[in-house]
Amino acid sequence: MIGLISATAAGAAARDRLAAAWPERTRVYEGPVKEAVPAAFAECEQLVCFLATGAVVRLLAPLLTEKAADPGVVCVDEGGRFAVSLLGGHGGGANELAREVGALLGAEPVVTTATDAVGLPGLDTLGLPYEGAVAAVSRALLDGEPVALAAEVAWPLPPLPVADDGAYTIRVTDRDAVPGEREVLLRPPSLVVGVGASKGAPAEEVLGLIEGALREAGLTARSVGRLATVDAKAGEPGIVAAAERLGVPLVTYSAEELAGVAVPNPSAAPLAAVGTPSVAEAAALLGGGELLVPKRKSAMATCAVVRRPARGRLAVVGLGPGARDLLTPRAAAELRRASVVVGLDQYVDQIRDLLRPGTRVLQSGLGAEEERARTAVAQARAGHAVALIGSGDAGVYAMASPALAEASDDIDVVGVPGVTAALAAGAILGAPLGHDHVSISLSDLHTPWEVIERRVRAAAEADLVVTFYNPRSRGRDWQLPKALAILAGHREPGTPVGVVRNASRPDESSRVTTLAALDPASVDMMTVVTVGNTATRIIAGRMVTPRGYRWQASREESK
Repeated sequence: MIGLISATAAGAAARDRLAAAWPERTRVYEGPVKEAVPAAFAECEQLVCFLATGAVVRLLAPLLTEKAADPGVVCVDEGGRFAVSLLGGHGGGANELAREVGALLGAEPVVTTATDAVGLPGLDTLGLPYEGAVAAVSRALLDGEPVALAAEVAWPLPPLPVADDGAYTIRVTDRDAVPGEREVLLRPPSLVVGVGASKGAPAEEVLGLIEGALREAGLTARSVGRLATVDAKAGEPGIVAAAERLGVPLVTYSAEELAGVAVPNPSAAPLAAVGTPSVAEAAALLGGGELLVPKRKSAMATCAVVRRPARGRLAVVGLGPGARDLLTPRAAAELRRASVVVGLDQYVDQIRDLLRPGTRVLQSGLGAEEERARTAVAQARAGHAVALIGSGDAGVYAMASPALAEASDDIDVVGVPGVTAALAAGAILGAPLGHDHVSISLSDLHTPWEVIERRVRAAAEADLVVTFYNPRSRGRDWQLPKALAILAGHREPGTPVGVVRNASRPDESSRVTTLAALDPASVDMMTVVTVGNTATRIIAGRMVTPRGYRWQASREESK
């Protein structure tokens, strides 16, 4: 819950805007701020104070306990110009809250945390349990000193400017190790514990068995990602309580699913009791992984431990048509999150300044789409967080198709939509896509011309607005005239046609002409050509396709 506190009418107005936008997340504290701030500090995870920072500092000082426990606090000035992350930037989430508040109120977020200021992810913000010299290693990263990354367990991390060797170390491990003086241990949730239990097995016995198995194998409980068992034991109190104490989810599988898993130690007892020859080993192994601890038994429980393979993450990111303000916030966030970026060299140059220090860039030239797709998928399979970039929307004549053709279910795939060239061009031309429309690429490098021509004829006969991608190049100069001739067989010579080159880029140019007047020689590969349907009109120099023919008819009747 976010506590909202204000002292003046101006502050209350901004406070109420925030409360109206986030009714489920916020609680307004009325009354004198000397009473409201301590109350909110004690009751809420975060605070937004519409007060001077000095006043808030004085009010907070007696309340502070420790970094890990204090709530995040953001201050917004009376004029609503700045949202200042004052306390708990990382642990309390104040940095991100300042950005959210700033976006909602039109205020400038002010974040002074050192790692955030230079674009480095904080080691305490990666979502993984950690131990060791976080401050010292973070300082070394900030100072550009060599910091080694020792990944004993492959796990998708954000970009970190690490070296092959160094006096400081970030170690990704699920081993029960003690960090060195200049070392941070990151604990990935790489372990799955399979559990079986007789009815009424005490939680202490189940938990003791698990902890003993981990300890003897040299593994840490902080890397347990989940407990797994058979459906019939989903409500077994001892198993449920063990999962709660470990702070991990309990997942269950049917007996049929578990019976299909090959295990080293099957038994007749669980087969008779719940219908599968193995519960602990099979539940841990289902989904793959390395069996680190075979089945162990106590009087009333069994357990087994598996190290699951890291699931890499592939984000297929559309960069939009070129202008930075048409790059979506979600796309920018994925670029900052990725430790590996794969893309066409000119697209990488377009967004290089958004990448965090330590991002590995794998770029190539034109014509290597399938190679880039294979590279991106291979990097994700190796356990990395990967962004595969393309212009416009990555799913439209871009990288999503070849990448997803390569990807299997062993990696997580996220699609990030982008503004397409057709949409960017349409906005420049007016409203040519106001009714049913279709996009057709005239490049026959991957599609036979016979197929393309059949699609153009279908669009012409269906009276669809048509946007042509890849309309003309030096080596392909006859396809556009042919396509226009097909459309001309179904549309009047005066049908509006929009031509946009380099939409949203600094050298953007556009014009509205007609089907009869368009000179194909003026078109190149950087151009998008949009041909209207029989209802499209030029109004005040802009292409307009009505939302419906009834609207167009009534408009003409009123003239």
